[in-house]
Amino acid sequence: MTTPAGLPIGDSWIPTPSTAPVHFPYDGSVVAEAPVGDVAIARQALENALSVRAQVGRLPSHVRRKALQGALSALAEQRDAFVDLLVLETGKPLIDCRVEVERTLLTLETSAEEVARLHGETVPLDLLPSGDGLQGFWVRKPIGVVVGIAGFNYPLLLACHKIAPALAAGCPVIIKPAPQTPLATLRLVHLVREALVAAGAPAAAVQLVTGGVDVGSTLTTDRRIGAVSFTGSAAVGHQIARDAAPTKVLLELGSNSALVVAEDADLAAAADAVVRGGYYASGQACISVQRVIVVESVRAAFLAELTPRLDQIVVGDPRDPATRVSALIDDRSTTRVRSWVDDAITAGATLVHPISAVEPDATTSTKPGEAVIRPTVLLDLPHGQLVWDEEIFGPVIAIRSVPDIATAFETVNASRYGLHASVFTASLETAFAAIDQLDVGGVVVNEVPGFRSDVMPYGGVKDSGTGREGPRFAIEELTTTRMAIIRPKPLTSPEA
Repeated sequence: MTTPAGLPIGDSWIPTPSTAPVHFPYDGSVVAEAPVGDVAIARQALENALSVRAQVGRLPSHVRRKALQGALSALAEQRDAFVDLLVLETGKPLIDCRVEVERTLLTLETSAEEVARLHGETVPLDLLPSGDGLQGFWVRKPIGVVVGIAGFNYPLLLACHKIAPALAAGCPVIIKPAPQTPLATLRLVHLVREALVAAGAPAAAVQLVTGGVDVGSTLTTDRRIGAVSFTGSAAVGHQIARDAAPTKVLLELGSNSALVVAEDADLAAAADAVVRGGYYASGQACISVQRVIVVESVRAAFLAELTPRLDQIVVGDPRDPATRVSALIDDRSTTRVRSWVDDAITAGATLVHPISAVEPDATTSTKPGEAVIRPTVLLDLPHGQLVWDEEIFGPVIAIRSVPDIATAFETVNASRYGLHASVFTASLETAFAAIDQLDVGGVVVNEVPGFRSDVMPYGGVKDSGTGREGPRFAIEELTTTRMAIIRPKPLTSPEA
């Protein structure tokens, strides 16, 4: 599996002023040298995207669909190579990288299908007398150039959720991957560009630029673009929204997702969900379980179910199919997570797992260049702790007990975030109360809050972002309605 050198700008690949090593997070070894762009290349990408905007917007539906189907076929043929590359550049366990590739394939497939469903409707303008004789309908038009910025945790999937809907909508797109994880996205863009050309579309419809904050700012603040789609931290997302205004900005900003254990919950299933949902991708997922809120009457029984499951989690080399938790993306993330855990314990939280005190040799297994945080559980956190209030993005869950389900729902909502939350219960009344009362973008009953089907509307409220992903819903975000009002025969009377 090879990718051309440099960056895909315009109809070709151009050299970059520098390169930077991509490291395997597990042992620090160099995976490859990646091209690093600059502001001049970002501006060049913008000009190329703007130059093909009208052409891409007028591409027939069959061309857009054929291009996406071609990219789907090419990625499917190379799925194993993509999995291996993702393991190396993200450090995520093999099982999670396999899931990422399969979800990317589904996103391409459903985006291609949505091309056939991109249409408008007629409007009954004669509901008012002034509309007598008028014909009205609306159509969807592409919003223009889209700038997509993806996070490091699911670089292939997140990039695809920006590229595929943009192309389906008829929008040129410039993608900027995270500096730590550009390799799989570069390869994806190469495949998409080849598929575009084979379908009769310009390669410049998809471009990729790497680089620092100055590159991102150049791309997102150009007033000629139609939309920015960003996945990352709340602080960065909010800054992009301020700087890009009044350009439309779609934000997926993460969360501190909660799982509620009701009094009538299947406790074994809930404990399984906490383990599955809290530690997949080594906890580096925006809808992984972080806050567990347990009704007091079942607290002891729930902990009795949870504790033995923690020691069954395999920690180590992400290339091992059995591994479920491995190294975080970089040393800075590892240091931050440890610091938040230490602060919580100092403030009075109880460390349930690991059993020993939080010392470097207790929470990590050390190999040359490696520091893996073990699956961690904290109990009874005092208020004001970052482990509870903010998104930890690591293999750490925090548990609090509450007197009843009403207080549990209030506790879920007492957060600046609101992406997904789940509740385990045997009661339909409780389930529907959760759907009605939880202030989040998605409520999941008797499953992990991390459940996401790539065809559903996905996004949050409050500081978890604005807009929705999922091909159908992203295409709606990346198109505008244009109303057509027609009087077949002009009025000629003086009263007209």
